[in-house]
Amino acid sequence: MKYQEIFAEYFPFWNNLSASERDFLCQSTTEEHFEKEQSVHDNLGCSGLYIVKKGRLRLYMLSEDGKEITLYRLMAGDICMLSASCVVQSITFDVFVDAEEPSDCYCISGPAFASVSDRVPEVKIFALEKAVDRFSDVMWIMQQIVFMSMDKRLAIFLLDEMAATGSDAITMTHEQIARHLGTAREVVSRMLKHMAADGGIEVTRKCINITDKKKLRDIAK
Repeated sequence: MKYQEIFAEYFPFWNNLSASERDFLCQSTTEEHFEKEQSVHDNLGCSGLYIVKKGRLRLYMLSEDGKEITLYRLMAGDICMLSASCVVQSITFDVFVDAEEPSDCYCISGPAFASVSDRVPEVKIFALEKAVDRFSDVMWIMQQIVFMSMDKRLAIFLLDEMAATGSDAITMTHEQIARHLGTAREVVSRMLKHMAADGGIEVTRKCINITDKKKLRDIAK
C-alpha cells in the first residue's frame, strides 16, 4: 500500500503495528502542498502529524498584542508533532505553523494517529519523544529572550539563517526578521545599522550580506 515504505523509514515502531493498523494509518494519510506563507496549522483543532517532504515550515507563538516569536523550523525529513494536540495532549499552549517556502508534506490524521497510539505503547512513546526533542529548541529560544541582548539574538539568527540556506546573502526584510525575533521592525533596523557600521554585514534594499562572519560570531558569544 502507498506510504508503507515511507513510514517504515520514519517510524521505528512500524514493525510493531499489525497489518490492519499500518493500513489504517496509510489510508488516513494525505499529501498536501502549501504555498509560501500559507497557514499549515492555526491551533484550531488537531491538524494532524506532518512529515515535511519538501520545503520548510515555521512554528511560532503569538503574543496577546500580536507579536510573533519563532520557536523553530522544520526542514525536509522533519516531523511536526506539535500540530497533533490530540496525540500529545500535554501540549496546552498555542502553536501556529506556516510554510516559509512552497512545501509538500505528508499529513497523517491526528485522530487516526491518536487511536493507534492509544493501543500501541511504542507509538505513544515515539510521539512523546518527538515532542520532548522539540521542547529543547523551544527552551533555547526562551533562554535567548530572557537572558540575551537583542544584538546577540540578532547575530545568532543571522548566523543560523546563513547556515540553513548555505548563503552569505539573507533575503529577508527587516519586518520578517522582527517577526522571527518577536520584536519591532525599528529595533531590527537599528541593530542592523550598528552591525553594518562595525563591518560585519552590508545592508542593501533586497538583502543582508554577511561580510565578516567572525564579527557576527563575536557578538553571538
